[in-house]
Amino acid sequence: MDKVADGLLYVGGSFCAAESGRTAPVYEKATGAQIGSYALGTAVDVNRAVEAARAAQPAWAALAGAERAAYLRKFADYLQANFEDLVEQSIRETGGVRYKAEDEVGTSIRQLAISAVQATQTAGDILQPYKAGKLTLSRAVPLGVVGLITPWNYPMNLAMRAVAPSLAFGNTVVLKPAELTPFIGGLVLAQAADAAGFPPGVFNVVTGDGLDAGKALSEHRGLDLMDFTGSREVGLEIAAAAAVDLRNIRLELGGSNAFVVLDDADVELAASCAMIASYEFQGQTCISASRHIVQRAVADAYLEALVARASKLRVGDPMDPETDLGPLISERQRDRVHHKIVQPSIDMGAKVLTGAEYDGLFYRPTVLTDVTPDMPAFSEEIFGPVVPVTVVDTEEEAIAITNGLPMLMNSVFSKDIVRGMDVAEQLQAGEVHVNDAHARHGAENQMPGFTKRQWIGVQRTPLSIPDWAGRR
Repeated sequence: MDKVADGLLYVGGSFCAAESGRTAPVYEKATGAQIGSYALGTAVDVNRAVEAARAAQPAWAALAGAERAAYLRKFADYLQANFEDLVEQSIRETGGVRYKAEDEVGTSIRQLAISAVQATQTAGDILQPYKAGKLTLSRAVPLGVVGLITPWNYPMNLAMRAVAPSLAFGNTVVLKPAELTPFIGGLVLAQAADAAGFPPGVFNVVTGDGLDAGKALSEHRGLDLMDFTGSREVGLEIAAAAAVDLRNIRLELGGSNAFVVLDDADVELAASCAMIASYEFQGQTCISASRHIVQRAVADAYLEALVARASKLRVGDPMDPETDLGPLISERQRDRVHHKIVQPSIDMGAKVLTGAEYDGLFYRPTVLTDVTPDMPAFSEEIFGPVVPVTVVDTEEEAIAITNGLPMLMNSVFSKDIVRGMDVAEQLQAGEVHVNDAHARHGAENQMPGFTKRQWIGVQRTPLSIPDWAGRR
């Protein structure tokens, strides 16, 4: 894989410098070594990209679905051909371990394959007419130009889940990747699109900082949809700006996800799944479990099982295949986890059973107990390798305390599947898992609609838990 994109944008089918002429360094998270640079795009560059996307969109939409699908397959072929290089790039930029990087690149390739099929199958519907003798057809039409701002935790995957279907259905795209992961989240995708021969302007990448490139893209009136995945605070700003002239936006924001362990749970199963739910990629995902709400009858056994596993996890260089957890993404993130969440909670009475220590960006897996709802370890989305345990007496209390904060997805553990599903249906989250961890039970088959749809996944077969998650 070549380095043609280093320090450049991708606009109108060409790699080019930012209008400012400035660049910023990209660092390997585990070592601190500089591994490249990214262009500091501004509103001028964003405007050029949106104009290029606008000019290209009619002709791109006019292509037959099979033709757009062919481009997507070539896009996927490039990623597959460079799989090992991309996995290594992901490890270096994100600090995630190998299996996380392999999953991210593999999922991105699968998303392109799925979208290539969708491009040839989703044309519309024949509807029941409201009068006899009439024929009513509906057809799928592209929105137009889609703006996309993505986060640093799963940068390629979270970009591709919007890029692939957007392109498949005839939209053009302007992507602004996170400044901490500009290559794996954007520039390598530009290289793939360029190698696939996409028409100029169909896919554009503008790197830069949030206050310059990100803000300019989020507020650009030339977009037909602004898609943002990231913090709740930034999402609220984007929503407020869009409300002025009712521009279309799609937001996926964070929340304080809960991991509920009922008094009849399989404690060993729950503790193994907790390793994935709270520690995978150092807990730095919007679906990580930030609160463990446990009924008192099993609390001691659950804490013992947690500590036995967490204390044996190996923290270190993610390039080492023996490593379980790599570094946090930045000093700012480390300081937020420790100095704004963990330490204040300890000062308020939480007890440390293991962890709560760090060396550079390497933060030890942490288990806290005696966590109460007024502590930041309960109320905040942690985004770090921390398991805060709050003990409750009843199922009703567990449900009420879980629903007290916004969240994306939860897990519920009970040996009684019916009971587990009953509790799951009472939790106000878009996705709930019964006897399973979030990342092991995807919801790719969810269908969008105009209802408050909830997806419930139930683990029915013996678990295949990674060695590091089940280690005692």
